[in-house]
Amino acid sequence: MPQMHANEGDPYDIDQDELERLLLEGVSSSSDESRPQDQRTVSPQSRHGNTRSYKSEEEDEDTETPTGGDLQGALGLFAEATQDLATAGLELGLGRHFACADYCNQAAEKAAQAVSLLRFGHRSMYDHDLRALGALVGAPEEIQEEMAILTPFHPETFYAETPPEEADDVISAEQASSYVQSARRVLRWARTIVLSSGY
Repeated sequence: MPQMHANEGDPYDIDQDELERLLLEGVSSSSDESRPQDQRTVSPQSRHGNTRSYKSEEEDEDTETPTGGDLQGALGLFAEATQDLATAGLELGLGRHFACADYCNQAAEKAAQAVSLLRFGHRSMYDHDLRALGALVGAPEEIQEEMAILTPFHPETFYAETPPEEADDVISAEQASSYVQSARRVLRWARTIVLSSGY
């Protein structure tokens, strides 16, 4: 993969090391190796695995996961959202602008649903209106606005107005790049909630 830089204007500014770590190793405390064996955390390795997080009783007392919340499900779904955002960047680089926008839509949805899993223990029902989903899960207004920008790119909605063969022609590279930025802001918001809840 090309090196990615932290530049707000660059659609590829995903932190590559962190993304690769999340995708390959799952989410874990960065200091696992230095912990005693009874305090190490086992992270989710796949979205379908039956892995569990093992923590000491002391760590469990400090966890702020709401009762009924699904931390493991939230972490897995957030990892999927991160992967979708990386794929959106690749699609943008290949000139497939609708595919980029679609992956941005999916990344935002999965990030918000990860928050829903953490807060409520289940995914929130909605009708492809990402702003409404954002409101359901308690996203701030500016995040709801970013989600609203991405709402039209659910394939069912988009293809109702645009033939598939014209999809990439109606979205410019600049527009697709701005959708990557919107999705990135949604993921940053969700990250502060999901990743800080268990670790």
